Amino acid sequence: MFNDIGALELVTIVVLAILVFGPDKLPKVIQDVTGFIRKVRAFSDSAKHDIRSELGPDFKDFEFEDLNPKTFIRKQLSENEDLKEIRSSFDLRKELNDVSDAVNNPEPDPAAAAQAAAGPDLLKKPAAPAAEQRVRFDADAT
Repeated sequence: MFNDIGALELVTIVVLAILVFGPDKLPKVIQDVTGFIRKVRAFSDSAKHDIRSELGPDFKDFEFEDLNPKTFIRKQLSENEDLKEIRSSFDLRKELNDVSDAVNNPEPDPAAAAQAAAGPDLLKKPAAPAAEQRVRFDADAT
């Protein structure tokens, strides 16, 4: 419940409690707060028990933590057989190795070199189109 409270925050809370309630009333306030927390937990547990008993035997494996969207999605993804097949067929390391080999390979592949030679050279400036291929530009129309 209070997993994210550090030592400095705890000391600050204690100092503020001493300043607000005073050292003589502080033990009584702590007892009241802990009693309240116990009552809330007991109420929560009895409500969970009542809900489970009302749902019946069909929901024996129902957990209230499954109502959390993160937990629900994680549970559904881990139980789905199709996703397990996809995950097993997809090897990320193999794909990364193939890409890194292609990038780091200093010797060009002959098939890739032939294909590059057949395609247009993007480093050369293209020749100007013929007069009949040029698009007429009217400065007044724009």
